[in-house]
Amino acid sequence: MPQNPNSESSDVRISQPRTAAAQPKKKKKKKKKKHTFLSIVLAFFLICFLTACVVGGYVLTNAFMVIGGKPVINLEDEKTNQNQTSFIYAFDENNKPYEYTRLHGEINRIWVDYDEIPKNLANAFIALEDKRFYLHKGVDWYRLGGVISSLSFDEGASSITQQLIKNVTDHREVTIVRKYNEILSALNLEKNYDKKEILEAYLNVVYLGSGCYGVKTAAETYFGKDLNELNLSECTVLASITKAPYSFNPLYNPEKNKSRQKYCLAQMLDQGMITHAEYNEALKYDLILTNDSRYVASEEKVKEEKEEQYQNFYIDFVIDQVISDLVSQLGYTRSEATKMIYYGGLQIDCAVDPKIQNILEDVYSRRSAFPNPNETDTKEHPAVQSSMTIMDYKGRVVAIVGQAGKKDGARCLNRAADSPRQPGSSIKPLSVYSPAIEKNAITWSTYVKNQAIAQNGKLWPKNVDGSTSGSSRTVQYALEVSLNTVPARIVYDGILPGGVSTCLDYMTNHFHLKHVDMVNDASLPPVCVGAMTYGATTLEMAAAYATFGNGGMYYKPYCYYEVRDSAGQVILSNRDAQGEQALSPDTADVMCELLQTVPISSYGSGYTVQNFHVMCKTGTTDEDMNRWFCAGTPYYVCAIWYGYDLAKNMHTSVNPCGRIFLDVFSKIHRNLDSSMTFPKSGATIKKAYCSRTGLLAGRNCGVGGYGWYKTADLPKQCTSCTAVSHVEQAINEGASQVAEIVEEWANQPIWNNLFG
Repeated sequence: MPQNPNSESSDVRISQPRTAAAQPKKKKKKKKKKHTFLSIVLAFFLICFLTACVVGGYVLTNAFMVIGGKPVINLEDEKTNQNQTSFIYAFDENNKPYEYTRLHGEINRIWVDYDEIPKNLANAFIALEDKRFYLHKGVDWYRLGGVISSLSFDEGASSITQQLIKNVTDHREVTIVRKYNEILSALNLEKNYDKKEILEAYLNVVYLGSGCYGVKTAAETYFGKDLNELNLSECTVLASITKAPYSFNPLYNPEKNKSRQKYCLAQMLDQGMITHAEYNEALKYDLILTNDSRYVASEEKVKEEKEEQYQNFYIDFVIDQVISDLVSQLGYTRSEATKMIYYGGLQIDCAVDPKIQNILEDVYSRRSAFPNPNETDTKEHPAVQSSMTIMDYKGRVVAIVGQAGKKDGARCLNRAADSPRQPGSSIKPLSVYSPAIEKNAITWSTYVKNQAIAQNGKLWPKNVDGSTSGSSRTVQYALEVSLNTVPARIVYDGILPGGVSTCLDYMTNHFHLKHVDMVNDASLPPVCVGAMTYGATTLEMAAAYATFGNGGMYYKPYCYYEVRDSAGQVILSNRDAQGEQALSPDTADVMCELLQTVPISSYGSGYTVQNFHVMCKTGTTDEDMNRWFCAGTPYYVCAIWYGYDLAKNMHTSVNPCGRIFLDVFSKIHRNLDSSMTFPKSGATIKKAYCSRTGLLAGRNCGVGGYGWYKTADLPKQCTSCTAVSHVEQAINEGASQVAEIVEEWANQPIWNNLFG
């Protein structure tokens, strides 16, 4: 019976061969996919291999070219550059230059030949820094292998040759690329120079603390000896400094240096460089350093010191500033810039006024104007410190001193330029009063609440007398007696537009205080009473206060006019430095007059500077830990800080800075014309104001005094005072008129010339 082609059995039979035929096709597809995947993997590895070959080939080619090429560092050039003395010039009263000091290679850093270096000194460095120095070709592969295994490319793996490269190039970043380039340079150097030349160069450029570059300067600084006078013990002391020039400095950290010295001697003994007898003798040797009371300088050394001009704080300041400008303006590294200063044959025209600098140095070295000039000054009980900067009104720093007492040495801590301290109330004219006057928010006679602010259940701030409230006071009175409540209210009550943000803006962008913390100082205490996180330096404060006496111009402080290279070409200059308008001229006028109402009579009598116009502002921080005095005459402006390095209560009733100011400025103003006045913009006017409202005095007002006002922002005339008796009114008006006439008459130049 024939099958129905539409029956189920027929369907099954037909489908079976189809299913069987489809099976092989699926297997082929899977194989195809496997082949495709393998092809991709093989292609990937092939690309990686070819890339590695190309990169490896390039790296190897580059390596061979560097290693076999010309010297990456010309040691002869390094040696030659060490012998060019730099000169610093000052100008006399006739503006003629003369040599102020010279930066001798022989004194600061002199290149010594290998034959002049004691064998023990060279061996001490080798024992500590690179014991296989004479065996490797620039790189100690044993030490490098240990570094690679630990994945730590620190300086501990560097050979002396590699350290020489770092010291010369100043490339010290901790990266694999830098290490790779350093290795190639080391191999190159050893291919072009012998071991003696490399060791000679290293021992002449290595930094050994206290401003010493090279072993000769270090020997003079720490022992007062020439290299050929050093014994084994002294040699190991110098070599022990290298690891950390400050931490292992024998003058400041003798115990740490001694521990490192013992290790150095042990290494020299283990490496067969010294005998047991020499080892024991060196350990027992009683070292006498230059800061030891037993140290006696040789006659030749004493003669050299007498002939050598004392390197004062101004010279230190010039050196630091030139180094900084070479780095920031010309792209030198700090190491390269330092070499330029000492060995580049530079000619520097500095801006010092030698007479003023000498006066400042004399007062500070003797502490002659200090409350206790004979205060004990020891490491355990350090004496009080101070710093002072004196400038003219166009940015010229005429004198600077960064320490009271005998100067510690060359380029020691300059507190005037490098040590910010909380400024206390001396910040108020910069952060609150001048911005508020500039924005026409207050005037001379604006009455402001004399009341503390409730903060966290407490009243803040307190005034100097401990009070937290009183009657409203004028801006002038608040500044004169240094009320804390009034500037706090000017900011807190919204009188100053922008509040704290405006204060910070003026501090940083108008007066260029560099140490303002824009986060932590963004509150009332820092901007209103000077409780800043870091503070300011006397250099910054003097430059800022200068704007009040020069029509509102801010000039960046400078200590040199120009710097010329050894060929006489000008490479740095401040001769065309331009100021910027920090305040409008009329605001500066008002601020200058306000600051002249601050009394200075309490700091002493009989000082000639008291015959001059003086603007000033004091500053005191909590618990009397910092004292400030920022002041200016028509000739010079200054800032003074007084306190302990480790802040503590000084328990002084009168601000010591005031007396220092009177003493120094009286001496420098001795032959100057006391009739000289601060410049005026012509945009301010002196007017009587109402004692009740602070507005300009009207017909019925009691006169509260006379204030200076911007003509573009004169207060309105008071009309709210009630009428007084005709007699009393006439007396008040007559008194006001007479006072104005007398004031105008007294300011005539003829009377100043006759009686000034």
